[in-house]
Amino acid sequence: DKATDPSVAEESWDCVQRFCEQVNADADGPSLAPRLLAHKIQSPQEMEALHALTVLETCVNNCGKRFHNEIAKFRFLNELIKVLSPKYHGAWSSEKVKSRVTEIIFSWTVWFPEEVKIRDAYQMLKKQGIVKEDPKLPEDKILPPPSPRPQNSIFDTDEEKSKLLARLLKSNHSEDLQAANRLIKSMIKEEQEKSAKVSRRVNTISEVSENVKLMGELLDSYKRQELSPSDRDTLQNLFERCEKLRPLLFRLASETVDDDEALAEILQANDELTQALGQYKQIVAGH
Repeated sequence: DKATDPSVAEESWDCVQRFCEQVNADADGPSLAPRLLAHKIQSPQEMEALHALTVLETCVNNCGKRFHNEIAKFRFLNELIKVLSPKYHGAWSSEKVKSRVTEIIFSWTVWFPEEVKIRDAYQMLKKQGIVKEDPKLPEDKILPPPSPRPQNSIFDTDEEKSKLLARLLKSNHSEDLQAANRLIKSMIKEEQEKSAKVSRRVNTISEVSENVKLMGELLDSYKRQELSPSDRDTLQNLFERCEKLRPLLFRLASETVDDDEALAEILQANDELTQALGQYKQIVAGH
């Protein structure tokens, strides 16, 4: 109540900080806090709602993964959507509050790209015309870092950028905060590209493994002349798909020259694929 007191114009940072500490100290804190905050965010008093949104953002910054899991659930996201939707509180919520809620949900789609429900909720708001265009996030607003970060994150491995970021974040100058935000955004983009490459590699190697295994089983049956016409079609399709996977593996190998372990996995998958394609040609041509 003190942290969201509508009679006070400025945020009571001491109370906000104590609220975050209580969330972290209480075993049920991460699940109870979003419900309390949702009630305050829906307040008809603009100042109370704005203070509650500040508390929410501070909790996102300071209360870790369990809190992030709670705010990424539809149960909580729906409470935020009610503030925007004309069917619920949107008709009387102030434009300032609605603008801030939109900005917060959009910022979460940037910072928590793995949380599908947040993205779905935001896309639904755009589809329904409640959000007309993506908000422009203030340059001097430092958003919460994504949590948890993957192993070998650029935030951890690029020491020079990390030191620069830490120095900029400690500054009180708005130019430095703007520079920090730009740096964070570029690092996030780099991290996402790195993550996408890893995902492509894992998925391709997995597909190669599954296709090679299935093709081996079908070729064994083919040798014994036990294949039905539909299985023959499947075998033909597998062969064609495996042919297309080869250049994909070569491209992945060229992208992975700086990671010996990943490169070894790709080369092994390529060997298995080459062997399977050779067997297909030998056995099918033989028949």
